[in-house]
Amino acid sequence: MALHHLGPGEPAHLPSRLADGNGRAVALVKTDRFEAAQLVLAAGESIARHSVPGYATIQCLNGTVLLETDETIELKSGDWLYLDRAQEHSVQAVDDSSLLLTILFE
Repeated sequence: MALHHLGPGEPAHLPSRLADGNGRAVALVKTDRFEAAQLVLAAGESIARHSVPGYATIQCLNGTVLLETDETIELKSGDWLYLDRAQEHSVQAVDDSSLLLTILFE
């Protein structure tokens, strides 16, 4: 079954938390130029160290996460961060958190 990606002008509701308390990633848009997804993490959940092939932005919609690059960066609700192309990082949710991830490809 193929994932539904939003089309131009199609709105999406981004929930601030999940009723079941489990984390998930929801793909919003994927084109040859960019990708957008919402990441919802329960407190204590993490995403292992990795990198993405494009330039990435992460906006913390709510909660608190620790983003580990060469240093530990705390992102709270309303914070926004830019990562360089292929920059390695990991994410640890301190609280139930919702993130908006955008990746720009060349």
